[in-house]
Amino acid sequence: MLKKLWILFLFPILVNAQLFSPAKWSSSVKEVGQNEFEIEVTGKIDKGWHLYSVKHPDGGIGIPASATFKSPADAKLVGGVREVGNRIDKYSKIFEQDEKYFENQVKFVQKVKVSGDKPVNVSYTIEFQMCDAERCLPPDETSGTVKLTPKAVVEDKKEEAKTEDKLLADSVLVPVATVDSSVSTVDSTASIASTNDTIKKVDDSLLADNEKKDNGLLKIFSLGFLGGLAALLMPCIFPMIPLTVSMFTKQSKSKGEGVGKAFIYGLSIIVIYVLLGLLATVLFGPSVLNEMSTNPWVNLAFFVVFIIFAVSFFGAFELTLPSKWVNAADKGADKGGLIGIFFMAFTLALVSFSCTGPIIGSLLVQATQGGNYYSLMIGMFGFSLALAIPFTLFAMFPGWLNSMPKSGGWLNTIKVSLGFIELAFALKFLSNADLVWQMNWLPREIFLSFWIAIFFLLGLYLLGKFRLELDAPTQTIGVPRLFFSLFAFVFVVYMIPGLWGAPLKYLSGLTPPMTYSESPRGFHEGVGSGQTAVKFEDPNMVEGPYGIPAFKDFELAAAYAEKVGKPMLLDFTGHACANCRKVEERVWSDERVKKILAEDVVLVSLYVDEAKELPEDQKVYSKALDRKLKTVGNKWTAFEIEHFNANAQPYYILVDKDLNRFSKPLEAELDIEVYLKWLNDGLAKYKAK
Repeated sequence: MLKKLWILFLFPILVNAQLFSPAKWSSSVKEVGQNEFEIEVTGKIDKGWHLYSVKHPDGGIGIPASATFKSPADAKLVGGVREVGNRIDKYSKIFEQDEKYFENQVKFVQKVKVSGDKPVNVSYTIEFQMCDAERCLPPDETSGTVKLTPKAVVEDKKEEAKTEDKLLADSVLVPVATVDSSVSTVDSTASIASTNDTIKKVDDSLLADNEKKDNGLLKIFSLGFLGGLAALLMPCIFPMIPLTVSMFTKQSKSKGEGVGKAFIYGLSIIVIYVLLGLLATVLFGPSVLNEMSTNPWVNLAFFVVFIIFAVSFFGAFELTLPSKWVNAADKGADKGGLIGIFFMAFTLALVSFSCTGPIIGSLLVQATQGGNYYSLMIGMFGFSLALAIPFTLFAMFPGWLNSMPKSGGWLNTIKVSLGFIELAFALKFLSNADLVWQMNWLPREIFLSFWIAIFFLLGLYLLGKFRLELDAPTQTIGVPRLFFSLFAFVFVVYMIPGLWGAPLKYLSGLTPPMTYSESPRGFHEGVGSGQTAVKFEDPNMVEGPYGIPAFKDFELAAAYAEKVGKPMLLDFTGHACANCRKVEERVWSDERVKKILAEDVVLVSLYVDEAKELPEDQKVYSKALDRKLKTVGNKWTAFEIEHFNANAQPYYILVDKDLNRFSKPLEAELDIEVYLKWLNDGLAKYKAK
């Protein structure tokens, strides 16, 4: 039974380990003649995924692969690149197109003849796109360098040191740093061939994407764990720790048996909450979870739910589940054995819902913004782990129970404090809906005023300046309350300058952007909402973040870009996109970046959640969305999917009017130097065309 529970416990982690790398790449070399070599770059494809062939038809769903090999002057590429594997050719009824792709494995083979007697390095770049039955990942690439060692060099080295013989004969993968003279390319589409030919960063894209996604899961796990710790300090859970542990120790014949029962109890808590996360994930599905964060109606629903949570935490009422559920679980706990212990944990989960429900609800919201199918399960694992650890530890060391603080009014203080935080985040979701609908309910100044008032009241509450209905009378406050009240007041002081246009970079992505403000350029400028202070060269331009001129329509921007001879920076963004605001406020605010965006490129901000209705003649069927376009946001979402096979926001790419690409796609990059290099590399490539 214990082994089976561990399998359930590990399942989401094991699945997630394969989620971000559906293709694993390696390279090898074999000698096929006198100083002639064959380089094989092999991609092993995870089950359920496929990689489109170089022969895949252009213009439909799926981007054909391309393979490029580059060698120095003393080595010659012999013939073209061969694609080796069991290619599948079939007609897709879903996408209504002929498809050519590989499953399980594919190889790209290039023959090379070395003319000199010195080792040479041959670099390669494989560009590809991976899809499964439900979704396609953004286009990706893998790069590397293979060392080819002529036989004469090996013989010389044998004379010098036989121990180095094998090292010289092996292929070594090293980063590509230069572009060499001889190039052989297999590519089925000119638009893909124009991408990333000059400037490469060897596997950085793939590694960075995986690292970001891994960091996203680590973040949701950490939030879940912190939420679990907060739940432990709730009035409906904290008193249960000594009661439950005492029951295990009294009913057990030995200390080992008590520890074992407590361990099973803790493991049952983890299994229950992870299964709840799995159930929610299956019910919602990946596409729904991904769209929740920007849907205005969903954000409005979250606003209402968080208000209810906050009022509940303030003590107005308790959120409880039907008593029938609790009674049924309690009867199961009476059966004893492993099943009884499991139902004891299940009873705890039901009884404590009034405390844990709001925290789990907050976790659900964070998971929907994580962009990962398994975010909710990872978050629930962190939450349940924090709940389970104390029961197991106190059962192992029951003497520690004597050092536990006694239950009392401080538990309700924590609950009320979390109510203030729930109230603050409720306004964030109302702000998201407001930004999408552009209703001006919560411009930046009003939003900050609410937050300043909420955290000022929190500081006063922690100092004991007022009490709520369920609070115990207190004449003194402890050191922890004093410090937490200090943090609340410091936070208030930090936010106040934002009312007059201060950037508040630590809150980027949480507060409305400066452009959604009564004074977009700061209160001292005296510019009211809706007023225009700057005249641009083109009447279709609007003022973007930090006064950067921008277009909100691709066709209008393309005509202007051709006229002035500049590339376009496509900025797929959203009114409710938190990461978009972070990039704008932390990166675009840099004077060097701002100068490039304002002077060297044509910024095109395409809002995928723009709720404005399209004209009737543009309400056409979209193959990418499999539905009729209704809003401007629909139009730009379909545009991003059709032309770039991506639906991430933010999503940046440098192109010309014909959508020829001059950079890799870039997502939520917050490193200013990396962003600057990406911009300059793209501009250099555009000028060299």
